[in-house]
Amino acid sequence: MVYVYNGKKIYYKFYHHVSQKPILLLHGWGCDGRIFENFIAKFPDKSFLVIDFPPFGKSDRTIKKWNIYTYVGMLMSLCDYLNIETCDVVGHSFGGRIAIILSAVKRSLVHSCILVDSAGMKPRRSIKYHIKVLHYKFNKKFGKSILNMGSKDYLQLSPDMRYTFKSIVNTYLEDYCLRMAVKTLIVFGENDKETPLYMAKRLNKKIKNSKLVTISDAGHFCFLDRPLQFYRIVNDFWEGL
Repeated sequence: MVYVYNGKKIYYKFYHHVSQKPILLLHGWGCDGRIFENFIAKFPDKSFLVIDFPPFGKSDRTIKKWNIYTYVGMLMSLCDYLNIETCDVVGHSFGGRIAIILSAVKRSLVHSCILVDSAGMKPRRSIKYHIKVLHYKFNKKFGKSILNMGSKDYLQLSPDMRYTFKSIVNTYLEDYCLRMAVKTLIVFGENDKETPLYMAKRLNKKIKNSKLVTISDAGHFCFLDRPLQFYRIVNDFWEGL
């Protein structure tokens, strides 16, 4: 199904749709809703709503000047359109960013929150990183090439999407975490290199009503690396609500 937001087509899909409140599944950057298919299959008694965040999956491939708040606004608008008054939320990585803001600013909508290898915390920066930044600024100031400077994810994007990507990764959510009151489960892979474990601990410290669980021998996609353990952790959390 398709919902139009600010002129852009947003693809969404219900699984096991019944009258009960749905569980919103929010995927990470570069992925789409299909990444949750195995997870959904493990909970046939629950209702899931999955969104493809543009420009990924079946949603519009071109967006301009979007930031993290545009995505949050789109999600709130979609929930209003579908008459969803309350839901449980699961957000992975980039989807975790959206889940954090949504839980902080629309408390009546979010019943519970699961953050999976979530982004949003300000990263620790090494001396090597600061040298790279200075090198970039020097080249830009003196008209030297900066075309191939940046992360792999960044370099693969169009100019419009580079604006969106920079806006997202440079928006830190510590203050939003402090405003969250909903019961929150934080699940991280012990070997996560994209959002390291110190970020999970910071989330746990900032979010008042939260619990942190780490999964050994798992990385940034802990729900794919150790699916059975992940399913058990999530099921225990939901049963305790």
